[in-house]
Amino acid sequence: MTGAALDRQAVAAARLWATARFPYLASAVFACEVRADPGSGTIGASRSWQIRADPAVAADFSAADLGRLLVHLTGHLLRDHAARADLACASGDGGRARWNRCADAEINDDLIAYDSLPGCAPDLPADLDCEPGKLAEHYYEQATDGPRRWDCGSGADGCQRPGERPGDRPGPVGAEQAELLRLGVAAEISRQHAREPGSVAGGWLRWAESVLPSRTDWRKVLAAEVRSAVAAVSGMVDYSYRRPPRRSQVSRDVILPTLYRPVPRVAIVCDTSGSMHERLLARALAEIDAVLTRAGLRQGQVTVLAVDTQVQVARRASRASQVVLAGGGGTDMGAGIQAAAALRPRPSIAIVLTDGYTPWPERPPAGLRVVVGLLAEGYQPPGWAPPSWARTVVIDDAGP
Repeated sequence: MTGAALDRQAVAAARLWATARFPYLASAVFACEVRADPGSGTIGASRSWQIRADPAVAADFSAADLGRLLVHLTGHLLRDHAARADLACASGDGGRARWNRCADAEINDDLIAYDSLPGCAPDLPADLDCEPGKLAEHYYEQATDGPRRWDCGSGADGCQRPGERPGDRPGPVGAEQAELLRLGVAAEISRQHAREPGSVAGGWLRWAESVLPSRTDWRKVLAAEVRSAVAAVSGMVDYSYRRPPRRSQVSRDVILPTLYRPVPRVAIVCDTSGSMHERLLARALAEIDAVLTRAGLRQGQVTVLAVDTQVQVARRASRASQVVLAGGGGTDMGAGIQAAAALRPRPSIAIVLTDGYTPWPERPPAGLRVVVGLLAEGYQPPGWAPPSWARTVVIDDAGP
């Protein structure tokens, strides 16, 4: 690669080298635009996901060497080292250079075991007199002073370079696209680790876990909420004058109440509108069926209501297979909750299974605990979230 133009075949070969060894980074490596930056004296990444390469410098790199550097620079972008440099107060040329070294050590710690350490930017935690496995912020506070061996660009230290002044051609990846790329790469790392444990460096795996949303098994959460509601009702005691107490003979002139323990009754309000996901609804009913069976609720203690804008079917059931899901129109779970509260005998717990495309009552029903199983497959309309007075469990088919 000579002159002011980059050898595109050499760049393509470097990308293939990088993605063959780190397949979970492929989308990020190919998202970066590699462009010539004559006279810069380096090959670095900009904050806008451009790899700006001085052709005279790149000419001395083999495909493998350039591939190692591409992986290294992509690591800066994925881990958002530029924004983290701003938060770490890495100010001034000295501070930014120090941060670049520390960020290099964070990335290289995960590359050395895969024989992918870039020869031009070889800083490791040991070179900073620091322990391995830490973040750049830790190294920035603890590292010994030393020179920056390689300028990795504004994508590493957050400091704008001359060729990145406002008005220049923007990069290929905006802020929102960058976040989507990070999520995508993190998900691919998680899948790669699941397929082949040990094939992903520990630092990359920890990064992916920090980026991905927490994954909670909705079955366990739903079961815990239902058990909690049943146990709370089962543990209640109250006074009643319906029958005399055992010690009524002691005080014949005074009518005393007797203590009784209410039997928990459960109403399951099923959203049967046209927008419902039948597969998720079936899974949720099966989970509730299992929980209620383990709770020892007898036949006749569970009433299932099929509701769209009004109650279509209400029947007692002891198994999920007995549920008749009629409806298919609009949605109003408020009508279902109101109908559940009006049942006689009155239930103590109402479990609402819905996709959330429904208005909700402003006030909770008196004396009725409400657990909402939100079938979240698809778009959740803003402003229609379940009310704060209900316990909500998100049931997601993409979950564990």
